[in-house]
Amino acid sequence: MLKKFLIKPWSAIMIAIFCSILWGSAFPVLKVSYVELQMAPNDVMAKMVFAGIRFLIAGIIVLVLLAFMDIRKLKITKRQLLVLTLLGIIQTALQYYFFYNGLAIVSGMQGAILSSSGIFFTVLLAHFYYNNDRLDRKKWLGIIAGFIGIVLANWGQSFAISFQWNGEGYMILAGLTSAIATIMAKELATGIHPFAITGWQLTIGAILLLLVGYPQLQEGSIVFTPLGWGLLLYSALLSAIAFGLWYSLLKYQAAGKISMYKFIVPVAGVLFSAMFIDGEALNVMIFGAIVMVASGIIVVNYRS
Repeated sequence: MLKKFLIKPWSAIMIAIFCSILWGSAFPVLKVSYVELQMAPNDVMAKMVFAGIRFLIAGIIVLVLLAFMDIRKLKITKRQLLVLTLLGIIQTALQYYFFYNGLAIVSGMQGAILSSSGIFFTVLLAHFYYNNDRLDRKKWLGIIAGFIGIVLANWGQSFAISFQWNGEGYMILAGLTSAIATIMAKELATGIHPFAITGWQLTIGAILLLLVGYPQLQEGSIVFTPLGWGLLLYSALLSAIAFGLWYSLLKYQAAGKISMYKFIVPVAGVLFSAMFIDGEALNVMIFGAIVMVASGIIVVNYRS
């Protein structure tokens, strides 16, 4: 049933847009969660535990869903386990270590724009890895536009350039690890069901985050409330749904064809942040950053 929607061009586009909106909503959800759960901005272990809980729930949801669909797809070889463990370390544990701690320092709107650097890093890495995916004038224009947008985002609300290694730096490193994992998943995870890739790498990465973070968690670092649990479950569901659908799309659609619609992620992230986070509002610099980044994403992925 799902395969029919994944193959058809228009329904595939709608699914890609839906995934991008879900990912965009994560920025204000996480920023509000930090406040609601009373996590200090510099409490690294609390962020790791929170991320670990989120992705463990998300991974289990995906694996249970796959078991209902076809339990045979859950079975993996020793080599595939090694690949999925590697993906779990890079794509979940390492990427979201940088993402969660960086987002605690920058604004939700900045985070939405800075995280899009992963798309441009992917294009750059593909140039060195694939003979048939070289950089050309169009891609260079898109990359330059994207990084100009990232610079504009760093002007922020105060119209003053700012850069903090554990803020903007971590968000850019999250983008770089995402790009590395994207190339790895395409090359190494062949023959594994998309939901199995998603479920196992989320689960393995989450366990690593919890193994490191939980023993060092200070008492009272995370104060759960009903709203906090609701936000946590929503963020887990959005990860399970968006990652599962996106990997499934990649199985039936060309990556460049659907990746173009990732321009919606920073746009949705900025708009949702302006709507739901106190003290965040659109200004000329942020608007210019959205335009440059979104344009860059479209240009580097556009196929005539």
